[in-house]
Amino acid sequence: MTVIYEINTLVWLRELGHRYGRPVALGNVPGEVWDEVARPGVDTVWLMGVWERSPAGLGIALRDDRLLASFRDALPDLTPADIAGSPYCVRDYVVDESLGGPEGLATARAELAARGVRLILDYVPNHVAPDHPWLTERPDCLVRGTPDDLARAPEAFLEAGGQVYARGRDPYFPPWPDVVQLNAFSDDLRAAAVDTLAAIGDQADGVRCDMAMLLMNDVFAKTWGDRAGTSPAEDFWPYVIRRVRERHPDLLFVAEAYWDLEWDLQQQGFDHCYDKRLYDRLVHEGAGAVRAHLGAGLAYQRRLVRFLENHDEPRAAAVLPDGRERAAAVAVATLPGATLWHEGQFEGRRVRPPVFLSRRPQEPADASLRDFYDRLVTAAAPVREGDWELLTCTGWPDNDTHHNLLAWSWTGGQDRYLVVINYSDRPAEGRVPLPWTDLHGQSCKLTELLTENTYERAGDELADPGLFVALGAWHWHLLSLNR
Repeated sequence: MTVIYEINTLVWLRELGHRYGRPVALGNVPGEVWDEVARPGVDTVWLMGVWERSPAGLGIALRDDRLLASFRDALPDLTPADIAGSPYCVRDYVVDESLGGPEGLATARAELAARGVRLILDYVPNHVAPDHPWLTERPDCLVRGTPDDLARAPEAFLEAGGQVYARGRDPYFPPWPDVVQLNAFSDDLRAAAVDTLAAIGDQADGVRCDMAMLLMNDVFAKTWGDRAGTSPAEDFWPYVIRRVRERHPDLLFVAEAYWDLEWDLQQQGFDHCYDKRLYDRLVHEGAGAVRAHLGAGLAYQRRLVRFLENHDEPRAAAVLPDGRERAAAVAVATLPGATLWHEGQFEGRRVRPPVFLSRRPQEPADASLRDFYDRLVTAAAPVREGDWELLTCTGWPDNDTHHNLLAWSWTGGQDRYLVVINYSDRPAEGRVPLPWTDLHGQSCKLTELLTENTYERAGDELADPGLFVALGAWHWHLLSLNR
Protein backbone atom coordinates (compact mmCIF):
# COMPACT_ATOMS: atom_id res chain seq x y z
CA MET A 1 0.00 0.00 0.00
CA THR A 2 1.31 3.45 -0.93
CA VAL A 3 2.16 5.78 1.99
CA ILE A 4 2.95 9.33 0.86
CA TYR A 5 4.73 11.99 2.91
CA GLU A 6 4.13 15.51 1.58
CA ILE A 7 6.82 18.16 2.11
CA ASN A 8 6.50 21.88 1.41
CA THR A 9 9.91 21.95 -0.23
CA LEU A 10 10.67 25.65 -0.05
CA VAL A 11 9.75 26.02 3.63
CA TRP A 12 11.45 22.76 4.56
CA LEU A 13 14.76 23.68 2.93
CA ARG A 14 14.72 27.12 4.53
CA GLU A 15 14.24 25.58 7.96
CA LEU A 16 17.00 23.05 7.30
CA GLY A 17 19.26 25.99 6.50
CA HIS A 18 18.56 27.47 9.94
CA ARG A 19 19.04 24.07 11.57
CA TYR A 20 22.47 23.52 10.01
CA GLY A 21 23.62 27.14 9.82
CA ARG A 22 24.24 27.04 6.06
CA PRO A 23 22.19 27.17 2.86
CA VAL A 24 20.51 23.84 2.16
CA ALA A 25 19.18 22.89 -1.28
CA LEU A 26 17.94 19.57 -2.62
CA GLY A 27 21.43 18.52 -3.65
CA ASN A 28 23.02 18.89 -0.21
CA VAL A 29 20.33 17.79 2.25
CA PRO A 30 22.21 15.85 4.96
CA GLY A 31 21.80 12.10 4.89
CA GLU A 32 20.40 12.06 8.42
CA VAL A 33 17.53 14.27 7.22
CA TRP A 34 16.70 11.87 4.40
CA ASP A 35 16.73 9.12 7.03
CA GLU A 36 14.16 11.10 9.02
CA VAL A 37 11.98 11.63 5.94
CA ALA A 38 12.21 8.01 4.79
CA ARG A 39 10.93 6.73 8.11
CA PRO A 40 9.69 3.14 8.41
CA GLY A 41 6.19 2.95 6.96
CA VAL A 42 6.72 5.69 4.33
CA ASP A 43 7.44 4.54 0.78
CA THR A 44 6.75 7.71 -1.26
CA VAL A 45 7.78 11.35 -0.75
CA TRP A 46 5.95 14.21 -2.46
CA LEU A 47 8.20 17.24 -2.80
CA MET A 48 5.53 19.87 -3.26
CA GLY A 49 6.42 23.05 -5.13
CA VAL A 50 9.76 22.40 -6.87
CA TRP A 51 9.03 24.03 -10.26
CA GLU A 52 9.95 27.58 -11.30
CA ARG A 53 7.54 30.05 -9.74
CA SER A 54 6.34 32.95 -11.81
CA PRO A 55 7.63 36.51 -11.23
CA ALA A 56 4.53 37.78 -13.04
CA GLY A 57 2.31 35.71 -10.77
CA LEU A 58 4.17 36.99 -7.73
CA GLY A 59 3.58 40.56 -8.85
CA ILE A 60 -0.15 39.90 -9.10
CA ALA A 61 -0.18 38.29 -5.65
CA LEU A 62 1.59 41.27 -4.10
CA ARG A 63 -1.21 43.54 -5.34
CA ASP A 64 -3.96 41.33 -3.92
CA ASP A 65 -5.03 42.71 -0.54
CA ARG A 66 -7.05 39.59 0.28
CA LEU A 67 -4.06 37.34 -0.28
CA LEU A 68 -1.75 39.61 1.67
CA ALA A 69 -4.17 39.55 4.60
CA SER A 70 -4.15 35.74 4.57
CA PHE A 71 -0.36 35.78 4.58
CA ARG A 72 -0.30 38.02 7.65
CA ASP A 73 -2.88 35.87 9.41
CA ALA A 74 -0.57 32.88 9.07
CA LEU A 75 2.68 34.78 9.63
CA PRO A 76 2.15 37.94 11.70
CA ASP A 77 5.77 39.10 11.26
CA LEU A 78 5.56 38.74 7.48
CA THR A 79 8.23 40.45 5.39
CA PRO A 80 8.32 40.87 1.59
CA ALA A 81 11.14 38.31 1.42
CA ASP A 82 8.77 35.67 2.81
CA ILE A 83 6.47 35.82 -0.25
CA ALA A 84 7.79 33.57 -2.99
CA GLY A 85 4.73 33.22 -5.20
CA SER A 86 2.47 30.26 -5.75
CA PRO A 87 3.95 26.85 -6.65
CA TYR A 88 0.75 26.30 -8.65
CA CYS A 89 1.49 29.35 -10.80
CA VAL A 90 4.17 27.50 -12.77
CA ARG A 91 6.41 29.50 -15.07
CA ASP A 92 8.13 26.38 -16.40
CA TYR A 93 8.47 22.72 -15.44
CA VAL A 94 12.12 23.14 -14.52
CA VAL A 95 13.28 22.76 -10.92
CA ASP A 96 13.81 26.21 -9.44
CA GLU A 97 17.49 27.05 -9.12
CA SER A 98 16.90 28.38 -5.61
CA LEU A 99 15.95 24.81 -4.62
CA GLY A 100 18.94 23.21 -6.29
CA GLY A 101 17.87 22.97 -9.92
CA PRO A 102 17.52 19.72 -11.88
CA GLU A 103 20.84 18.40 -10.55
CA GLY A 104 19.73 18.90 -6.97
CA LEU A 105 16.47 17.10 -7.63
CA ALA A 106 18.35 14.18 -9.20
CA THR A 107 20.47 13.92 -6.07
CA ALA A 108 17.40 14.02 -3.84
CA ARG A 109 15.73 11.31 -5.89
CA ALA A 110 18.83 9.13 -5.64
CA GLU A 111 18.95 9.61 -1.86
CA LEU A 112 15.34 8.55 -1.56
CA ALA A 113 15.78 5.61 -3.91
CA ALA A 114 18.72 4.38 -1.85
CA ARG A 115 16.29 4.20 1.07
CA GLY A 116 13.61 2.39 -0.94
CA VAL A 117 11.40 5.48 -1.29
CA ARG A 118 9.78 6.84 -4.45
CA LEU A 119 9.54 10.51 -5.40
CA ILE A 120 6.42 12.23 -6.73
CA LEU A 121 6.12 15.80 -8.02
CA ASP A 122 3.32 18.18 -8.94
CA TYR A 123 1.71 18.63 -12.32
CA VAL A 124 -0.81 21.45 -12.84
CA PRO A 125 -2.91 20.49 -15.88
CA ASN A 126 -5.50 23.25 -15.77
CA HIS A 127 -3.44 26.45 -15.98
CA VAL A 128 -0.02 28.07 -16.28
CA ALA A 129 1.56 31.35 -15.25
CA PRO A 130 1.05 34.46 -17.39
CA ASP A 131 4.77 34.38 -18.27
CA HIS A 132 4.88 30.67 -19.14
CA PRO A 133 6.64 30.05 -22.50
CA TRP A 134 3.51 28.55 -24.04
CA LEU A 135 1.81 31.95 -24.20
CA THR A 136 4.23 32.91 -26.96
CA GLU A 137 5.40 29.53 -28.24
CA ARG A 138 2.17 27.49 -28.17
CA PRO A 139 -0.80 29.87 -27.80
CA ASP A 140 -3.19 27.25 -29.17
CA CYS A 141 -2.75 25.41 -25.88
CA LEU A 142 -4.74 28.14 -24.12
CA VAL A 143 -8.32 29.38 -23.95
CA ARG A 144 -8.44 32.64 -25.89
CA GLY A 145 -10.49 35.75 -25.41
CA THR A 146 -11.10 38.97 -27.33
CA PRO A 147 -10.42 42.63 -26.54
CA ASP A 148 -14.16 42.97 -25.91
CA ASP A 149 -13.97 40.15 -23.33
CA LEU A 150 -11.11 41.91 -21.59
CA ALA A 151 -12.95 45.23 -21.54
CA ARG A 152 -16.15 43.63 -20.25
CA ALA A 153 -14.64 41.27 -17.66
CA PRO A 154 -11.03 42.18 -16.74
CA GLU A 155 -11.27 39.89 -13.73
CA ALA A 156 -11.76 36.91 -16.08
CA PHE A 157 -9.34 37.77 -18.89
CA LEU A 158 -5.85 39.20 -19.24
CA GLU A 159 -3.60 40.44 -22.01
CA ALA A 160 -0.16 38.94 -22.57
CA GLY A 161 2.10 39.27 -25.60
CA GLY A 162 -0.56 41.14 -27.52
CA GLN A 163 -3.09 38.31 -27.05
CA VAL A 164 -6.12 38.04 -24.77
CA TYR A 165 -6.41 34.88 -22.70
CA ALA A 166 -8.88 33.57 -20.14
CA ARG A 167 -7.75 33.40 -16.55
CA GLY A 168 -7.75 29.94 -15.00
CA ARG A 169 -10.80 28.89 -13.02
CA ASP A 170 -13.03 26.07 -11.90
CA PRO A 171 -16.79 26.23 -12.48
CA TYR A 172 -17.74 27.09 -8.90
CA PHE A 173 -15.45 30.00 -8.02
CA PRO A 174 -14.26 33.29 -9.53
CA PRO A 175 -11.20 33.11 -11.79
CA TRP A 176 -7.76 32.87 -10.22
CA PRO A 177 -6.05 36.21 -10.91
CA ASP A 178 -2.50 34.92 -11.44
CA VAL A 179 -2.90 32.07 -13.97
CA VAL A 180 -3.95 31.49 -17.59
CA GLN A 181 -6.39 28.76 -18.61
CA LEU A 182 -5.21 25.78 -20.64
CA ASN A 183 -7.59 24.26 -23.18
CA ALA A 184 -8.22 20.58 -22.46
CA PHE A 185 -9.89 20.18 -25.87
CA SER A 186 -6.85 21.44 -27.79
CA ASP A 187 -4.79 18.85 -29.68
CA ASP A 188 -1.78 21.07 -29.16
CA LEU A 189 -2.33 21.14 -25.40
CA ARG A 190 -2.78 17.39 -25.21
CA ALA A 191 0.49 16.80 -27.04
CA ALA A 192 2.23 19.33 -24.80
CA ALA A 193 0.79 17.68 -21.68
CA VAL A 194 2.15 14.30 -22.78
CA ASP A 195 5.60 15.80 -23.30
CA THR A 196 5.50 17.62 -19.96
CA LEU A 197 4.42 14.56 -18.01
CA ALA A 198 6.98 12.39 -19.75
CA ALA A 199 9.66 14.92 -18.78
CA ILE A 200 8.45 14.81 -15.17
CA GLY A 201 8.62 11.03 -15.43
CA ASP A 202 12.31 11.37 -16.33
CA GLN A 203 12.84 13.09 -12.97
CA ALA A 204 10.42 11.33 -10.61
CA ASP A 205 8.49 8.15 -9.95
CA GLY A 206 5.04 9.71 -9.92
CA VAL A 207 2.93 12.83 -10.36
CA ARG A 208 0.26 14.43 -8.23
CA CYS A 209 -2.13 16.07 -10.69
CA ASP A 210 -3.67 19.26 -9.33
CA MET A 211 -7.48 19.57 -9.60
CA ALA A 212 -7.51 16.67 -12.07
CA MET A 213 -11.28 16.61 -12.57
CA LEU A 214 -11.24 20.06 -14.22
CA LEU A 215 -9.82 18.51 -17.41
CA MET A 216 -12.53 15.85 -17.81
CA ASN A 217 -14.56 16.45 -20.96
CA ASP A 218 -17.90 16.94 -19.21
CA VAL A 219 -16.50 19.28 -16.56
CA PHE A 220 -14.44 21.28 -19.03
CA ALA A 221 -17.34 21.71 -21.44
CA LYS A 222 -19.58 22.86 -18.59
CA THR A 223 -16.95 25.37 -17.46
CA TRP A 224 -15.96 26.84 -20.83
CA GLY A 225 -18.74 26.09 -23.31
CA ASP A 226 -18.08 27.17 -26.88
CA ARG A 227 -14.82 28.91 -25.99
CA ALA A 228 -13.09 25.54 -25.69
CA GLY A 229 -14.21 24.32 -29.10
CA THR A 230 -15.59 20.88 -29.86
CA SER A 231 -15.30 18.21 -27.20
CA PRO A 232 -12.94 15.47 -28.42
CA ALA A 233 -14.18 11.90 -28.69
CA GLU A 234 -11.61 10.76 -26.12
CA ASP A 235 -11.37 12.25 -22.66
CA PHE A 236 -8.24 14.19 -21.68
CA TRP A 237 -6.80 11.79 -19.11
CA PRO A 238 -7.11 8.49 -21.01
CA TYR A 239 -5.49 10.20 -24.01
CA VAL A 240 -2.62 11.63 -21.98
CA ILE A 241 -1.96 8.84 -19.46
CA ARG A 242 -1.84 6.11 -22.10
CA ARG A 243 0.80 7.97 -24.09
CA VAL A 244 2.87 8.89 -21.03
CA ARG A 245 2.90 5.27 -19.90
CA GLU A 246 4.32 4.22 -23.24
CA ARG A 247 7.46 6.03 -22.04
CA HIS A 248 7.13 5.48 -18.29
CA PRO A 249 5.04 2.31 -17.68
CA ASP A 250 5.37 2.47 -13.89
CA LEU A 251 4.77 6.19 -13.36
CA LEU A 252 2.37 6.66 -10.43
CA PHE A 253 -0.58 8.95 -11.20
CA VAL A 254 -2.30 10.56 -8.20
CA ALA A 255 -5.32 12.82 -8.73
CA GLU A 256 -6.47 15.65 -6.55
CA ALA A 257 -10.17 14.95 -7.04
CA TYR A 258 -13.48 16.29 -5.74
CA TRP A 259 -17.21 16.32 -6.59
CA ASP A 260 -17.58 12.51 -6.32
CA LEU A 261 -15.59 12.03 -9.53
CA GLU A 262 -12.99 9.75 -7.96
CA TRP A 263 -14.36 6.56 -9.54
CA ASP A 264 -14.50 8.18 -12.98
CA LEU A 265 -10.89 9.32 -12.70
CA GLN A 266 -9.81 5.89 -11.59
CA GLN A 267 -11.43 4.47 -14.72
CA GLN A 268 -9.59 7.08 -16.79
CA GLY A 269 -6.21 5.81 -15.64
CA PHE A 270 -5.33 7.25 -12.23
CA ASP A 271 -3.75 4.91 -9.70
CA HIS A 272 -5.07 6.90 -6.74
CA CYS A 273 -7.55 9.75 -6.15
CA TYR A 274 -8.04 11.93 -3.09
CA ASP A 275 -10.72 10.68 -0.70
CA LYS A 276 -12.13 14.05 0.32
CA ARG A 277 -15.43 12.46 1.38
CA LEU A 278 -13.71 10.42 4.07
CA TYR A 279 -11.81 13.49 5.22
CA ASP A 280 -15.04 15.49 5.57
CA ARG A 281 -16.76 12.69 7.47
CA LEU A 282 -13.87 12.17 9.85
CA VAL A 283 -13.64 15.89 10.58
CA HIS A 284 -17.32 16.84 10.65
CA GLU A 285 -19.40 13.69 11.17
CA GLY A 286 -19.52 10.52 13.24
CA ALA A 287 -19.03 6.80 13.05
CA GLY A 288 -22.21 6.13 11.08
CA ALA A 289 -21.20 8.40 8.21
CA VAL A 290 -17.69 6.95 8.15
CA ARG A 291 -19.03 3.39 8.17
CA ALA A 292 -21.39 4.14 5.28
CA HIS A 293 -18.49 5.52 3.27
CA LEU A 294 -16.45 2.38 3.90
CA GLY A 295 -19.19 0.22 2.44
CA ALA A 296 -18.02 1.05 -1.08
CA GLY A 297 -16.43 -1.63 -3.24
CA LEU A 298 -12.93 -2.70 -2.29
CA ALA A 299 -11.52 -2.21 -5.80
CA TYR A 300 -12.58 1.45 -5.53
CA GLN A 301 -11.28 1.92 -1.99
CA ARG A 302 -7.85 0.49 -2.78
CA ARG A 303 -7.32 3.37 -5.21
CA LEU A 304 -8.26 6.21 -2.85
CA VAL A 305 -5.87 8.46 -0.89
CA ARG A 306 -6.82 8.78 2.78
CA PHE A 307 -5.62 11.89 4.62
CA LEU A 308 -6.28 14.19 7.58
CA GLU A 309 -4.48 17.20 6.17
CA ASN A 310 -2.47 18.44 3.22
CA HIS A 311 -1.36 21.87 2.04
CA ASP A 312 -4.95 22.76 1.04
CA GLU A 313 -6.69 21.65 4.25
CA PRO A 314 -6.42 23.04 7.80
CA ARG A 315 -3.92 21.41 10.07
CA ALA A 316 -5.40 18.33 11.76
CA ALA A 317 -4.34 19.55 15.20
CA ALA A 318 -6.37 22.72 14.63
CA VAL A 319 -9.64 21.04 13.63
CA LEU A 320 -9.57 17.66 15.39
CA PRO A 321 -9.56 18.34 19.15
CA ASP A 322 -8.55 16.10 22.02
CA GLY A 323 -8.28 12.43 21.06
CA ARG A 324 -10.27 12.75 17.84
CA GLU A 325 -7.14 13.32 15.74
CA ARG A 326 -5.53 10.15 17.03
CA ALA A 327 -8.65 8.09 16.43
CA ALA A 328 -8.95 9.48 12.90
CA ALA A 329 -5.25 8.84 12.29
CA VAL A 330 -5.62 5.18 13.28
CA ALA A 331 -8.45 4.95 10.75
CA VAL A 332 -6.61 6.47 7.79
CA ALA A 333 -3.45 4.51 8.62
CA THR A 334 -5.20 1.14 8.55
CA LEU A 335 -7.77 1.46 5.75
CA PRO A 336 -7.24 0.10 2.24
CA GLY A 337 -5.85 2.57 -0.28
CA ALA A 338 -2.99 5.01 -0.14
CA THR A 339 -2.26 7.13 2.93
CA LEU A 340 -1.07 10.74 2.81
CA TRP A 341 0.77 12.32 5.74
CA HIS A 342 1.79 15.98 5.73
CA GLU A 343 5.10 17.32 7.05
CA GLY A 344 4.39 19.03 10.38
CA GLN A 345 1.33 16.89 11.08
CA PHE A 346 3.25 14.50 13.30
CA GLU A 347 4.55 17.39 15.41
CA GLY A 348 1.09 18.88 15.92
CA ARG A 349 1.55 22.09 13.92
CA ARG A 350 -1.63 24.14 13.95
CA VAL A 351 -0.89 26.89 11.39
CA ARG A 352 -1.29 26.06 7.69
CA PRO A 353 0.94 28.52 5.84
CA PRO A 354 -0.30 29.67 2.43
CA VAL A 355 1.72 27.97 -0.31
CA PHE A 356 2.94 31.40 -1.47
CA LEU A 357 5.18 31.71 1.61
CA SER A 358 8.74 30.54 2.09
CA ARG A 359 8.52 30.75 5.88
CA ARG A 360 6.06 29.61 8.52
CA PRO A 361 5.75 30.58 12.20
CA GLN A 362 7.71 28.70 14.80
CA GLU A 363 5.55 26.29 16.77
CA PRO A 364 6.55 24.00 19.63
CA ALA A 365 6.42 20.32 18.77
CA ASP A 366 3.91 18.15 20.61
CA ALA A 367 6.25 15.40 21.79
CA SER A 368 3.43 13.05 22.80
CA LEU A 369 1.70 13.38 19.42
CA ARG A 370 4.98 12.91 17.57
CA ASP A 371 5.65 9.72 19.52
CA PHE A 372 2.14 8.48 18.71
CA TYR A 373 2.58 9.05 14.97
CA ASP A 374 6.06 7.51 14.95
CA ARG A 375 4.64 4.34 16.47
CA LEU A 376 1.47 4.35 14.36
CA VAL A 377 3.14 4.81 10.96
CA THR A 378 5.63 2.05 11.71
CA ALA A 379 3.05 -0.33 13.19
CA ALA A 380 0.54 0.15 10.37
CA ALA A 381 2.99 -0.83 7.60
CA PRO A 382 2.58 -4.63 7.92
CA VAL A 383 -1.12 -4.40 8.83
CA ARG A 384 -2.35 -3.36 5.38
CA GLU A 385 -1.18 -6.47 3.58
CA GLY A 386 -3.70 -9.07 2.52
CA ASP A 387 -7.48 -8.90 2.53
CA TRP A 388 -9.48 -6.16 4.25
CA GLU A 389 -13.01 -6.60 5.62
CA LEU A 390 -15.38 -4.13 7.26
CA LEU A 391 -16.81 -5.75 10.40
CA THR A 392 -20.19 -5.42 12.09
CA CYS A 393 -20.38 -4.43 15.75
CA THR A 394 -23.25 -5.60 17.95
CA GLY A 395 -24.65 -4.35 21.25
CA TRP A 396 -27.53 -4.75 23.66
CA PRO A 397 -31.09 -3.38 23.86
CA ASP A 398 -30.19 -1.12 26.78
CA ASN A 399 -26.82 -0.01 25.36
CA ASP A 400 -26.62 1.23 21.79
CA THR A 401 -23.16 2.78 22.04
CA HIS A 402 -21.84 0.05 19.72
CA HIS A 403 -23.11 2.28 16.87
CA ASN A 404 -20.13 4.52 17.64
CA LEU A 405 -17.65 1.70 17.00
CA LEU A 406 -15.82 1.23 13.71
CA ALA A 407 -14.14 -2.12 13.10
CA TRP A 408 -12.27 -3.89 10.32
CA SER A 409 -9.83 -6.74 9.88
CA TRP A 410 -6.84 -7.56 7.69
CA THR A 411 -5.94 -11.14 6.79
CA GLY A 412 -2.70 -12.05 5.05
CA GLY A 413 -1.75 -15.72 5.29
CA GLN A 414 -1.07 -16.37 8.95
CA ASP A 415 -1.06 -12.64 9.76
CA ARG A 416 -4.30 -11.32 11.22
CA TYR A 417 -5.04 -7.83 12.44
CA LEU A 418 -8.04 -6.16 14.00
CA VAL A 419 -8.86 -2.45 14.25
CA VAL A 420 -11.66 -1.17 16.51
CA ILE A 421 -12.19 2.57 17.02
CA ASN A 422 -14.66 4.38 19.25
CA TYR A 423 -15.30 7.35 16.98
CA SER A 424 -17.28 9.40 19.49
CA ASP A 425 -16.83 11.66 22.48
CA ARG A 426 -18.34 9.22 24.99
CA PRO A 427 -17.55 5.66 26.10
CA ALA A 428 -18.72 2.83 23.84
CA GLU A 429 -19.21 -0.88 24.37
CA GLY A 430 -20.02 -3.71 22.01
CA ARG A 431 -18.95 -7.00 20.54
CA VAL A 432 -17.05 -7.53 17.31
CA PRO A 433 -17.49 -11.01 15.80
CA LEU A 434 -14.20 -11.85 14.08
CA PRO A 435 -14.28 -13.24 10.53
CA TRP A 436 -11.82 -16.12 11.00
CA THR A 437 -13.70 -19.43 11.11
CA ASP A 438 -10.71 -21.48 12.29
CA LEU A 439 -10.65 -19.85 15.73
CA HIS A 440 -12.99 -22.41 17.30
CA GLY A 441 -11.30 -24.48 19.95
CA GLN A 442 -8.21 -22.24 19.89
CA SER A 443 -6.64 -20.08 22.56
CA CYS A 444 -5.85 -16.69 21.05
CA LYS A 445 -3.53 -13.88 22.04
CA LEU A 446 -4.35 -10.32 21.01
CA THR A 447 -1.46 -7.84 21.09
CA GLU A 448 -1.80 -4.06 20.94
CA LEU A 449 0.66 -2.95 18.26
CA LEU A 450 1.32 0.50 19.72
CA THR A 451 1.76 -0.57 23.35
CA GLU A 452 2.44 -4.34 23.20
CA ASN A 453 -0.26 -4.98 25.82
CA THR A 454 -1.67 -8.48 25.39
CA TYR A 455 -5.02 -10.15 26.03
CA GLU A 456 -5.82 -13.86 26.14
CA ARG A 457 -9.20 -14.83 24.69
CA ALA A 458 -10.95 -18.05 23.69
CA GLY A 459 -11.38 -18.47 19.95
CA ASP A 460 -14.97 -19.64 20.37
CA GLU A 461 -15.89 -16.35 22.02
CA LEU A 462 -14.07 -14.29 19.40
CA ALA A 463 -16.05 -15.93 16.61
CA ASP A 464 -19.40 -15.79 18.38
CA PRO A 465 -20.61 -13.59 20.06
CA GLY A 466 -17.39 -11.71 19.30
CA LEU A 467 -14.63 -9.78 21.02
CA PHE A 468 -16.03 -7.65 23.82
CA VAL A 469 -14.70 -4.10 23.67
CA ALA A 470 -15.16 -1.20 26.07
CA LEU A 471 -13.43 1.91 24.80
CA GLY A 472 -13.27 5.42 26.17
CA ALA A 473 -14.01 8.46 24.01
CA TRP A 474 -11.87 8.46 20.86
CA HIS A 475 -9.97 5.34 21.99
CA TRP A 476 -9.08 2.40 19.80
CA HIS A 477 -7.60 -1.09 19.55
CA LEU A 478 -4.98 -1.87 16.90
CA LEU A 479 -4.38 -5.57 17.45
CA SER A 480 -2.55 -8.52 15.99
CA LEU A 481 -4.01 -11.97 16.62
CA ASN A 482 -2.00 -15.11 17.20
CA ARG A 483 -3.26 -18.56 18.05
